[in-house]
Amino acid sequence: MPNRAHNFNPGPAVLPVTVLEESRDAVASLGSLGMSILEISHRSKDFEAIIQDAEKDALGLMGLSAQDYAVIFVGGGASLQFAMVPMNFMQTKADYIVTGEWATKAAKEAKLFGAVNEAASSKDKNFNYLPKRFNFSPDADYVHITTNNTIYGTEWKSVPDVGSVPLIADMSSDMFGMKRDWSKYSLIYAGAQKNLGPAGVTMIVIKRAYVETKAKQQVPSMLKYKTHVDGASLYNTPPVFAIFVVGRTLKWILKEGGLEAVEARNQKKAKMIYDVIDAHTGFYKGSVSDKADRSIMNLTWNLPTPELEEKFVAEAKKMQLVGLKGHRSVGGVRSSQYNACPVESVEALAKFMEEFYAANKP
Repeated sequence: MPNRAHNFNPGPAVLPVTVLEESRDAVASLGSLGMSILEISHRSKDFEAIIQDAEKDALGLMGLSAQDYAVIFVGGGASLQFAMVPMNFMQTKADYIVTGEWATKAAKEAKLFGAVNEAASSKDKNFNYLPKRFNFSPDADYVHITTNNTIYGTEWKSVPDVGSVPLIADMSSDMFGMKRDWSKYSLIYAGAQKNLGPAGVTMIVIKRAYVETKAKQQVPSMLKYKTHVDGASLYNTPPVFAIFVVGRTLKWILKEGGLEAVEARNQKKAKMIYDVIDAHTGFYKGSVSDKADRSIMNLTWNLPTPELEEKFVAEAKKMQLVGLKGHRSVGGVRSSQYNACPVESVEALAKFMEEFYAANKP
């Protein structure tokens, strides 16, 4: 695909070119079917193969068995999961680790269904670090964590030990961005539009025993995890095209060498930008106070003045470096470097940062 911009948008975000090409072709005609992926029945054997393949590849990447875990696809984005999680699993109270806007919203929704204990929070310093001390409740129904904070640029590389309490994670912006011990989690959810595919579908990986033994029964059918697990994501018409693209993205990750190769490349890309920030600390001011907490997905920094930040974003755009404006709530600059963001794009950004520094330093 010619004339591709260097896409640093935080979501919807960059997709692999090969996936875009496969999706383009499938929109015209899916294989030899003579009809578009947009037209096929979600009950057809053709789509059944697509969704089962996506489920198998996701579990394969995580090293989990289909006997122990289910993969389901639902609409509503991660924001719907903020309510579905407590609706299904909060009996009396739950622990929430609050490290950013999305974690805050998740905790707020949970309060509609029971008591919420903030086991840890970094809001005292505008979420510029990850907590190191935790006040977990041994009798909590679950612990909820947001693994990557897109706005503030922090990311959990490893998660706190929660003992025997079920661990639930929002991994919307770093799902499959690195290797993890996936067996630690009872439920993982991820809106696809940041690191998995297009907007319109959420991937959920859930422990089957957790659904069978811990989920509440008095929940509306469409908001009940068991409904979607039992129906293999086909209780109602799912977002067919979005699931197809997620499936092709998972195939791309496998072809790239799996999570180990993807993580190594993500680390390399992040280092390119953090090296520039650390070389010019009086000019590029990293937003995260502890380097160990820095995200490899969403890199955030400030310049000496808001005017310089606006100039940086505007001049970068002229160089086809797009999507670098920080979130409206915090300002600054943000480089979202998801799995599909090419190394070449990050190299171009690092080069631009050096040139901008040379031209605008005090």
